[in-house]
Amino acid sequence: MMKIAVAGTGYVGLVAGVCFAEKGYQVMCVDIDEKKVEMMRQGISPIYEEGLEELMQKNNARGTLHFTTDYVEAYRDADAIFIGVGTPEMPDGSANLSYIATVSRQIAETVEKDCLVVVKSTVPVGTNDKVEQFIRDFLVHDVKVEVASNPEFLAQGTAVHDTLHAARIIIGTQSREAEETLKRIYEPFGLPIVSVKRRSAEMIKYACNDFLALKISYMNDIANLCELVGADITDVARGMSYDERIGARFLNAGIGFGGSCFPKDTKALKFLAREHGYQLKTVEACVDVNSAQKTRLFEKARERMITFSGLKAAVLGLTFKSGTDDLREAPSIDNLKLLLAAGASVYAFDPKGQERAKELFPQGKHPGGGTMNYVSSATEALEGAHICFVFTEWPQIREVAPGTFKEKMHTPLVYDGRNLYQPAQMKAAGVEYYSIGR
Repeated sequence: MMKIAVAGTGYVGLVAGVCFAEKGYQVMCVDIDEKKVEMMRQGISPIYEEGLEELMQKNNARGTLHFTTDYVEAYRDADAIFIGVGTPEMPDGSANLSYIATVSRQIAETVEKDCLVVVKSTVPVGTNDKVEQFIRDFLVHDVKVEVASNPEFLAQGTAVHDTLHAARIIIGTQSREAEETLKRIYEPFGLPIVSVKRRSAEMIKYACNDFLALKISYMNDIANLCELVGADITDVARGMSYDERIGARFLNAGIGFGGSCFPKDTKALKFLAREHGYQLKTVEACVDVNSAQKTRLFEKARERMITFSGLKAAVLGLTFKSGTDDLREAPSIDNLKLLLAAGASVYAFDPKGQERAKELFPQGKHPGGGTMNYVSSATEALEGAHICFVFTEWPQIREVAPGTFKEKMHTPLVYDGRNLYQPAQMKAAGVEYYSIGR
């Protein structure tokens, strides 16, 4: 059975490694953090992702999944090395490739047999060409190394399912041998494989993510117009969803997209286009709409309130979406900064994101006079609150009955960024209710 090494144990690398182990491969996952590696050896996942920890424990026990900080041990006799390290956003919107470069150098200096290096990280078009040349420049042993592109399309919250039951596997190669090796690796998955050239595979990743981001920003733009003309965005979306050319997904209006992919990838493609003397006007508009959308409800609330100073503000939901503990680019972050700076006493609830939130917003007093507090339930956050913001569509939040806002809050004033409640029901319950596009 083929030996697979995986560089990086974030969302991309860890999920890929666990799923390869589930298919019976001998997998060695590499990370520089000894504490994190020890935790994973014990079957504890560093990220919350449904089904991930169970598969980690299962494959740890049967000996197909291993974790190490020793990249030499992992890479030297691997048949394939998958790179799943981060490519964070630089201040100018470009992708930071320093982690890719570090792993590439390590691979070049340690591989002792022919192997295929597969880049799963999202990288600008042409990066794989550079990675291949970089590895060959620094090779220590007389071996053949080829580089392939294999972008991931997992969604946080459903990452394991998305990997094991993907709509398609995209592979980008420059030789028949590399193509056949990757096809052989994915054969046990039994999924459709789309085989293209490397640069096309790199572009497919950006084109898909940016198209979905465009769809979200378009619906938010239409929602904002619906408010002005008296239409209801939920009715509009329902009518649109029956059109097969449009599809039913990504039509929900709200307070914008967050996470580790859409914000970063839209900016990266915008930067790439500019670098080549081209302006992607649609993507640039998408970025602008999303940036303004995140704080749209706060601006509405500021018009309604004299001050936030000394008021208790309930915040329901912190993560950028339900099903994950990830706060990267979450709309809640922008709003919490504004609320705390305005002197509000924030009481926040999120079933999975509170520990990560504490790293950004420690409990206690903040500059501007606001205080940050974390509570164990939505109803506890609402107790005596003067205003409530809904930022994430968790089931535990969706299940709060309209009457509960009236019963628990000092002033039943709710700003819902996920359109979880029916305006008529909230009004009937005596709640002053504001949502998006309705």
